[in-house]
Amino acid sequence: LRPQQRRLGRVGRLLHGLRQNFFGRSQITALQCLLADQTVAVVHCLGRKSPAIAHPKLIAHVVDFACLPELPHADEVYLALGTTIKVAGSQATFRAVDYDASLAVAKAAMAAGAKKAGLVSAMGADVNSKVFYSRVKGELEDALTQLPWMGLIIARPSMLEGNRAALGQPTRRGEEWASAFGKLFGFLIPANYRPIEAAAVASALLSAVPSAKGLQVLLSGVMQQR
Repeated sequence: LRPQQRRLGRVGRLLHGLRQNFFGRSQITALQCLLADQTVAVVHCLGRKSPAIAHPKLIAHVVDFACLPELPHADEVYLALGTTIKVAGSQATFRAVDYDASLAVAKAAMAAGAKKAGLVSAMGADVNSKVFYSRVKGELEDALTQLPWMGLIIARPSMLEGNRAALGQPTRRGEEWASAFGKLFGFLIPANYRPIEAAAVASALLSAVPSAKGLQVLLSGVMQQR
């Protein structure tokens, strides 16, 4: 066991130009897994509001990601903050969430002692992509690799599946159609692009980070096989 180990779990999703936020499927699932891990002593969760979860090991910090306070000591940091351009309202706001806020937390966590990091990115992330979404994801990955981590795990999931209603989130018809199509014709879709359960992403990331050495990229197809 690692009774003294502390993991810094950073979760949150910003909506509507930073006017509202909720905790998404991958973030909530990762948080639940960290809290259930008997080798984790305490989980510090950063967000624009506290998660709707109470647990003796959970310490929630309500923060402004544009002006972070000094963070508590942690051994590991999990970066799962994200939005969509439609929700953000503009490319500038999207970048402020997916790139600026994520990188700021990574640097602050490293300053607080974190030596290992896990990032929820996306399939197609590429700093040279012509698609803005994929390019920003790639730029964040590139920026994180420039930091002196002992270990860095980058998870690149395809479209996430999960019960939005159970998390108090609005359902998305496009996701429901894609999920139904995937279940019927998944054998025709390359493994890396089939929909993946948020729980599979969280499990793969949390399993890999504690023993991480150097850089490792987990593609969606590999995470579905774990």
